[in-house]
Amino acid sequence: MPIAEVSAPQILALLRKIEVTGRYETARRVKTAIGEVMRYAVACGNATSDPTASLRGALVAGTKKSFAAVTDPEKLGRLLRVIWSYAGQPTTEAALKFAFYVFPRPGELRKAEWAEFDLESALWRLPPEKMKTRKPHVVPLSRQAVALLKELQPLTGAGKYVFSSVHSDSRPLSENTVLGALRRLGIEKSEQSAHGVRATASTLLNEQDWSPDLIELQLAHAPKDRIRAAYNRGLRIEERRKMMQHWADYLDGLRLQRKAQTAIRSK
Repeated sequence: MPIAEVSAPQILALLRKIEVTGRYETARRVKTAIGEVMRYAVACGNATSDPTASLRGALVAGTKKSFAAVTDPEKLGRLLRVIWSYAGQPTTEAALKFAFYVFPRPGELRKAEWAEFDLESALWRLPPEKMKTRKPHVVPLSRQAVALLKELQPLTGAGKYVFSSVHSDSRPLSENTVLGALRRLGIEKSEQSAHGVRATASTLLNEQDWSPDLIELQLAHAPKDRIRAAYNRGLRIEERRKMMQHWADYLDGLRLQRKAQTAIRSK
């Protein structure tokens, strides 16, 4: 049908079909996409108005999903000691530790490929098709993260994936493998989720007065402020490298704190 004839009730009827399945966020995004098309049609002279503007407040407000994350340093230290005690499959163990040192999205972690890493330069280059933002992303790595990868290289380096499946070298670790490892360690979903590691890092780095821009760059978040984003195109690799090394050292300090205190008391 001609785009100028598309009406607000017709769009709402479409969005309601999505809402009844419980996918409220999807309905909101579809509405946004339709609005962008309609506004382009108006700019091109093919429509006179954007009917989605009339639907403000018409959709069900979905509840934003939050991921469980430990943000108390003492609790985080205990959590890290538990994770470092894992004695299962080496690839799963490495994935758990790498997640805390680098805090990528779980999918980016599990599907990491050896071809994306430059261990000499301590960089991980992710292609745009793997990123939520659909833009390439460069991650500076701490000494601990590089050492962990070098230890893993003899086991999975001949294959495609860094953290390959325990069942097949041609497949990455499954999400259930990582979650299962956390559960076997006694870490419940309500305490710390795989995705929540990003919130853990973001919260504590912000509390330590690291630049929010650096943290957002490391998290590969799309800037909400378009004007600010236009002036903040630099990758700031060296600054982020310092931050990531600080973060890895900080985690090691929390993890080893109990042993250090015991050694002091015994002297």
